[in-house]
Amino acid sequence: MFAARLRQELHATRTHPREISGARRAYREAACLLTQFDPTRLRRPDEEGPTGGATLELVDDCTALGMKDRTRWALKPEARRTALRGLDGPEAARLALERNLGQCPEGPGPERTALAYLTGEHPPLGEQHAQELADTLQAVLWLSEIPGITGLPDVGHVQHALERARILQPLERLVQDPFQGRTRELDELRAYVGVPTATTRARIEQAGRRITAFTGRVREPPLVIHGPGGIGKSTLLAKFILDTLHDPERDLPFGYVDFERPTLSVHEPVTLIAELARQLRVQYPGYRAELDALAGECQRRAATQREERERTAQLNRLSTTRPTLGRSASREFQTLATTDETDLIRRLADILVRAVAAPAGESGPPLLIALDSFEEAQYRGSPVMGRIWALFTTLQKAYPRLRVIVSGRAPVAHPARTVTPRTLELVDLDPEAAVGLLVSCGVEDPDVARALADRVGGHPLSLKLAARAAVLAGNETAPMGELIRSLPARRRYFYRKVDQMLVQGILYDRILNHIADERIRRLAHPGLVLRVITPDIIKDVLAEPCGLRVETPEEARHLFDELSRLDLVEPAGPDAVRHRADVRAIMLRLSGNDRTALTRTVERRAVDYYAARDGLEDRAEEIYHRLRLNENPRSVEERWLPGVERLLAGAQQDMSPRAAGFLGAHLGGDTPDHVMADADQEDWERIAAREVEDLLAQGFAEAAAARLAERRPWTPCSPLHPLLLETLSRTGRGDEARREASEAIDRAEDAGCAEQRLELLLLSARLAEEDGDRESADRDLQVAEGVAAGLGQDLEAMGALLARARLTSGTPVDPEVDNQLARRLRQLPDATLMDQPVLVRAVAAEVYERDPRALDHALEVVGLPATDDGVLEDIGTAINRAVSRQPQLRGALMTILGTAVGTPRPCSEHSSIIGILREVRDRGSLDDLARRLLVLRDDSGELLAGVASAMRRGTAGPSVRAPATSALMARPGTPAEGNGPQRPDEA
Repeated sequence: MFAARLRQELHATRTHPREISGARRAYREAACLLTQFDPTRLRRPDEEGPTGGATLELVDDCTALGMKDRTRWALKPEARRTALRGLDGPEAARLALERNLGQCPEGPGPERTALAYLTGEHPPLGEQHAQELADTLQAVLWLSEIPGITGLPDVGHVQHALERARILQPLERLVQDPFQGRTRELDELRAYVGVPTATTRARIEQAGRRITAFTGRVREPPLVIHGPGGIGKSTLLAKFILDTLHDPERDLPFGYVDFERPTLSVHEPVTLIAELARQLRVQYPGYRAELDALAGECQRRAATQREERERTAQLNRLSTTRPTLGRSASREFQTLATTDETDLIRRLADILVRAVAAPAGESGPPLLIALDSFEEAQYRGSPVMGRIWALFTTLQKAYPRLRVIVSGRAPVAHPARTVTPRTLELVDLDPEAAVGLLVSCGVEDPDVARALADRVGGHPLSLKLAARAAVLAGNETAPMGELIRSLPARRRYFYRKVDQMLVQGILYDRILNHIADERIRRLAHPGLVLRVITPDIIKDVLAEPCGLRVETPEEARHLFDELSRLDLVEPAGPDAVRHRADVRAIMLRLSGNDRTALTRTVERRAVDYYAARDGLEDRAEEIYHRLRLNENPRSVEERWLPGVERLLAGAQQDMSPRAAGFLGAHLGGDTPDHVMADADQEDWERIAAREVEDLLAQGFAEAAAARLAERRPWTPCSPLHPLLLETLSRTGRGDEARREASEAIDRAEDAGCAEQRLELLLLSARLAEEDGDRESADRDLQVAEGVAAGLGQDLEAMGALLARARLTSGTPVDPEVDNQLARRLRQLPDATLMDQPVLVRAVAAEVYERDPRALDHALEVVGLPATDDGVLEDIGTAINRAVSRQPQLRGALMTILGTAVGTPRPCSEHSSIIGILREVRDRGSLDDLARRLLVLRDDSGELLAGVASAMRRGTAGPSVRAPATSALMARPGTPAEGNGPQRPDEA
């Protein structure tokens, strides 16, 4: 800051611009083709060695880069551009760059790429990967400024090649390691997509027929690649896609989506559509604008869906709103989300059909969509699966040659499934491929490789561990023979998972035995049970059980640094490492009796270590190790904190089935059948309840009923009791549902399950209302309100009152209910109301006629729903109706609207009201505008009713109308309510 101020003051004293000296110009030219440089080492073409003159000459032309212990500068863009344009041609540029090339780091970079173009030795664009193309793009942008330069590729062509290379970059990373075998699997994928294999090609040519680019049937179901972890599912998928795309005879549209990427969410299918649009815009540049617009629309829909999902979650968090509003909102959300997504995917298909433009009578190339890391969505009842199936069906109707390949677990039966997917199970590599993989990983002797493959089998991870152990043995005969003899001989049931894990465990031990430092060797294996290792954990958790004395932080730091150098560990954050996930998952499943006592001791010390500390991360690790020690899930539950679930994601694979069931109940997602079978009854009920909720949200009540028929009787406080009533009601068994409700309420009261009783009472009231029994419904709701009050849950009590007020769309059962509801809303603290904005909006909209101030207070505390366009329609319609009935309001309303959008003059009478309101919302002023509308004197009540209706948006309640007197107050010749201007755009 001081330097900038000083420079400003010095420059202010100049009466004319400073002239560029010859030395300064020469140093600029020396630096103009360098990304960054050390000014003390920069050399002009006429200097034999560095003089440091650039430090003074370029101080105003550069920015300093934050390099630790190094002086690095970079030319400012304008200074670089001036220097490039001032060069005496390509030869001068080459001399300047060669003289300072020592400033550049070793390896590829834009400087060396620029030099290659200046010397005519650059590689073709088609042979460059993504990083090389990025360097080429930067070099071409620099060089194109130099006078007289020729032979440069078109910038747009380079940009397009770079964009395509970035799409393929994740796939190329997967096949960096040698790829062996899988010939049958690759052929099966080719046949599925319609790419002729070598065999089919020869057969077609022998028959004298022409080979078209793609063969095969028009419609095909999705294909799922599945197999155990580490078997190579993603690698196979990457190999197939790259081989197909690199074939010059074929040009097929494709999309590769890896749901492990942080910008994608398997729970938001709309992000999948956005990613496909982005990738297709690169493949079809002529449709870039349309596909960009579609991707942008997807992002906007995603934001809206997130808000709607949060609104639904709010309703489902309260017992008083879950059965009456929450479940209907959940079903509505799934329906609307599916509608949105199918509309977007249909638009994508329409663009693609036009982009491909197949000749008349031909179906066009296949559209290949590959979904990787899809496991999280593959569980019974998953709403995501239902929406993905809808996307697949819609897209295939519009583009029949759709081919979807999914890498995940085996297909899971789902009620929304319209066809049975094809499957491709990956098993171990064949012997020849196994030997090839060992040789490619460093096993020099083919005979040794064959002997190892015979003992190890064909699992890729086992083979890589075997290759590592062999390399450490030094490829010497005696150690190699010992390694081979240490592995169990193959048996008929060798390929069982337990045998593979046993082999992998032996190989891992062999690798550990080659650690030179005995202390690190002692720490390495017991450290596997820890998800993270730090210097403090070595000192306080690991050292003593491993027989080491570590008394100072310095000793712990030294051991940590040595452990960090092992190739079997990977970084886990600042000053933290962990064992590689693939190896750790295998070793944790092995039951090494000789080490069980040691590892249990380590885990008990880990529990003590983390329990003594505060913080969500520490609590998550404490819970993790308690579950690993097989503590009672109910006692572990007492240590649970909101938020630890995200830190325990994926930990089920490290647990016993009982502990995994506990995590499944708290984390969501897939819970395998064998885990469900061994889970505690309470955990099973929670998992089943989540599945039933998902099925009901999608409208699959019969499938929900089938799940509810299992593992009965349930515990008295089970979440399945209310779900049974909901399911019976939705399957047309209302009388049975009411009888079951009465019995379940009594059981919950006897067991002291107050919260469960509260929800059952609300459901019972809803069932009674549906039967026309308003008296019983009101009685149940009054009891529910008392139960909520007894629990000290003010929001629940207010929710029960709201349900009473909504018993009918006309006069409430008790006219005092609305008054009580308004009083509760005013009495509750703002901080409490902010926790449940949807409920607060619903209450304010319910009582607005009796207490208009409640509406204003709700606007101030929670505001209107932010992304619902229906809010704009309600307020716009109300403004139009109010002006139609009271023209004298027109001026005041136009002034309010003009102020809200920041216009100094009133808005034009002919402006689009919806357009103005949308602009107001974008400015974040919609709530303030709504509050200003409430204070206008509007005898018709239209503005008040319009704001109330906007407030009710998203609360699943009945629509709000202006008071009945509104029509009577209309002037002669003015349309009454329902006949006035209905379109908000007709201001």
